[in-house]
Amino acid sequence: MAPYMRLRQICLVAPQLEPVISDIARIMGLAVCYRDGNVAKYGLENALFPVDTILLEVVAPFKEGTTAGRFIEKTGGRGGYMAIFCCNDPDERGRNANAMGVRTANVIDHAPYHGVQLHPRDCRAAFIEFNHTDGSDDFLGPYPPAGPDWQKFIRTDVTQALTGVEMQSPDPAGLAEHWGKIIGVAPIDCELKLPNATFRFVKGTSEIMSALEFRVTDVAQVLHAAKAKGLAVAGNEFLLGGVTFRVN
Repeated sequence: MAPYMRLRQICLVAPQLEPVISDIARIMGLAVCYRDGNVAKYGLENALFPVDTILLEVVAPFKEGTTAGRFIEKTGGRGGYMAIFCCNDPDERGRNANAMGVRTANVIDHAPYHGVQLHPRDCRAAFIEFNHTDGSDDFLGPYPPAGPDWQKFIRTDVTQALTGVEMQSPDPAGLAEHWGKIIGVAPIDCELKLPNATFRFVKGTSEIMSALEFRVTDVAQVLHAAKAKGLAVAGNEFLLGGVTFRVN
């Protein structure tokens, strides 16, 4: 199998799923494709939206003592929770990360899906996960975490694509180099360019996944919908689910 690396999913965390889920659906014109009961064993509930072939997930803790709950407490609810990449070799990517001193936090083995999650403290800023689904190198093919028929829920009349992820750090070049080594993509001018999205590293007071960038059909329409939901809009962006949604 030829090596590949693509952004598969972004996971946000919220104290409760609502109103975040309904706000994303209404403002961005997206549809929930799946709610995964398997995350209950981690004390979480979730909902996933397909944004073209990238999944946008929101998780929320429903009991005390969860990793997601501690993340909210630590960050004050600011920052994305996880960046999930599909690749041909998640175990090898995990071993490479381990050799850098980045620990494996969890291995998920639900055939035909196999995922390796790395420790957020070692990754810095957010969790990184590598996964692969056997027999699904077509990015409109099966992806079990998104449900059996996630493709039917793709909506592109408002939001066409998730194009970029912004990461903040007091040392953006250092974080870009660190993530680049983990992912296997060399940074260029504090950017990691993947085939379907770009990770951009910028100066900030803390290390967080700070913003998501979307290509939309009508910027003014999306910003109007955000204002109608009571969100504070500044320029072409607004805060939702702990991150800045930036629309272009």
